[in-house]
Amino acid sequence: MILIADSGASKSDWILIDDKGEQLSFQLVGLNPYYLSTAETTTILSKELTPFIETRKIEKLFFYGAGCASVYKCMMLEEAFIKLFKNAHITIESDLLGSARALFGSEEGLACILGTGSNSCHYNGEKIVENVVSLGYFFGDEGSGAHMGKQFIRDFLLGNLTDELADAFRKNYNYTRDNILDAVYNLPFPNRFLASFCEFYADHLSDKYIFELITNSFREFFINQVEKYSKYKELPIGFTGSVAYYFEPLLRKVAAEFGLKIDKIMRTPIRSLAEYHQSDNIKA
Repeated sequence: MILIADSGASKSDWILIDDKGEQLSFQLVGLNPYYLSTAETTTILSKELTPFIETRKIEKLFFYGAGCASVYKCMMLEEAFIKLFKNAHITIESDLLGSARALFGSEEGLACILGTGSNSCHYNGEKIVENVVSLGYFFGDEGSGAHMGKQFIRDFLLGNLTDELADAFRKNYNYTRDNILDAVYNLPFPNRFLASFCEFYADHLSDKYIFELITNSFREFFINQVEKYSKYKELPIGFTGSVAYYFEPLLRKVAAEFGLKIDKIMRTPIRSLAEYHQSDNIKA
């Protein structure tokens, strides 16, 4: 049996493939080793995943996750997995490689993630050969939900929104200045909080401020990420992530401004990753 996971900052998607090729899907919170300790990861898996599967039958575990570019962080996750999946061969890779494999398989391309956070890479069909540094939600994450959320919340608190848009936001969320600042500065996962307003943006796309908030954030992504790759105009470009998926028309519009045509947009790479590893397993 094969277990495959793709984990972003907010959620993780899992697929179990049995010996007959049948699939079973799960969704958990995001398992990012920058925010969760080994013990916390073990607790989450023990409560939300392992009671529903036969862990001893798992032969291969492929985990693609945000925060998994660091060897030390991968070791933290591996320690949790070893405790629970005692018979499995465990492979931990970055969510960026997962997106690249899902989008392009064994072909070359530029793979991008726009979700809670953002990232990009030049993938040669086997591995990542170039990766423009991603600075996280505090300094970077252009084009992501967290990036948009920082600007939106700042303008809301400073009174820079129209009365109509500000009133709609208060009606939807009932947040005060104090609990917003508490969520950002004191509570866990501020990036998830900042990225949690995308549904509100989708409901108010006709508002000029929201339209410009999203398109300007996408423009910053193309300037600070995509245009940094020497072959960006030659290679196919694909996106995964909820922000790319839900705001696809605006993303394609901004891409066209840079002379680019997007090849693929996927909300989540998990299904394509299941196909990738299932076919690889059959070959093996």
